[in-house]
Amino acid sequence: MDTLWAQRFAQRTQRMKSSAVRELLKLTELPDVISFAGGLPAPETFPLERFTEASSKVMTEFGARALQYSTTEGYRPLRELIAAHASRYGIQVEADNILITSGSQQALDLIGKVFVNPGDHILVESPTYLGALQAWNAYQAEYIAADTDDDGYIIESVDAKMRTGPKFIYALPNFQNPSGVTLSLDRRRQLIEVADHYGVPILEDDPYGQLRYEGDHLPALVTLDSQFRPTNGAQYSGNVIYLSTFSKTLSPGVQLGWIVAPVEVIKKLVQAKQGTDLHTSTVSQMVAYEVAAGGFLDQHVKLIRAIYRERRDTMLASLKAHFPPGVTWTRPQGGLFLWLKFPADLNAADVLKVAIEQKVAFVPGESFFVDGSGRNTARLNFSNASPDQIEEGIARLARCVSQFMP
Repeated sequence: MDTLWAQRFAQRTQRMKSSAVRELLKLTELPDVISFAGGLPAPETFPLERFTEASSKVMTEFGARALQYSTTEGYRPLRELIAAHASRYGIQVEADNILITSGSQQALDLIGKVFVNPGDHILVESPTYLGALQAWNAYQAEYIAADTDDDGYIIESVDAKMRTGPKFIYALPNFQNPSGVTLSLDRRRQLIEVADHYGVPILEDDPYGQLRYEGDHLPALVTLDSQFRPTNGAQYSGNVIYLSTFSKTLSPGVQLGWIVAPVEVIKKLVQAKQGTDLHTSTVSQMVAYEVAAGGFLDQHVKLIRAIYRERRDTMLASLKAHFPPGVTWTRPQGGLFLWLKFPADLNAADVLKVAIEQKVAFVPGESFFVDGSGRNTARLNFSNASPDQIEEGIARLARCVSQFMP
């Protein structure tokens, strides 16, 4: 029975749901649970000493300013640092093309706030990032799912779905969450061409781009789009909005993300953010700048890559050693996740119930599909557990899965 308060909620709240991942993380706080569920960075990669030094410097040299209100756009030295870093990867933007957000989740929410009308369609990968769906459900978005394979979006499927007139294309081209797959260079170019042909913008979400463990770096969609439409030295005014974050390279606790977009888009997003939180934490921005400056971030990312590469390799080897025939998985070139596919008649949610009893956790894949499919899939995270925990956890999980196999 609805309570009095439930009757007062706005209609848009009917589509708000708790994150399956966040709810599952409550279970994994139990003692001795080996969790492959969350997308948590390894805490041992956090540069504690550097943060301590940076915090002291900020408080000593800029204390009053750090504790004061600030501009909505963000701390300019930090935006300039991001612009300079992006330019090394072929993304030619200036500080005025960048808005600092309170984490990448706020960036997704602001995109929904500015662009999505009730009933607007967004083209997404199948599967896609659950956090984006959570952000846009509140704005009563509808979704069109395009098919994917081990090279990301299948462009023929994208082209066919474009005829429905989506508001934008949402893409995670590097080591996608949840599948771990990477959009190939050829398909990146084709996606840019298809989007241009239909006049539909692309929202490029790239939290993991620097966490590549093998293979060559691939240019971002925003870079390829700039090459597709030369700007002759003018400010960036392309068809791609780019999102990224410090959560996977410095710390999720600083809650800092950013949006790269044409200036007119940034101005509208700034207005939307002013109605949300006025500005992102001044202290967090100034400390993050001091931590990342001077080339430290480049060196620190190398450490993260080495640790996560070992953990990815351990998980892949453990899956090969323990899992029964009939289960397949992706081999991510980077990022934090890989993707399991069970036989069609096996429900991952049933496996999870048994797995929790055996003190191991993962995320069933159904939540990452907009059409209710994917019941025979699962996401595994390899960044947060140690190699020993990964080996033990995969062995436990394999025993659970084997109970459901013929």
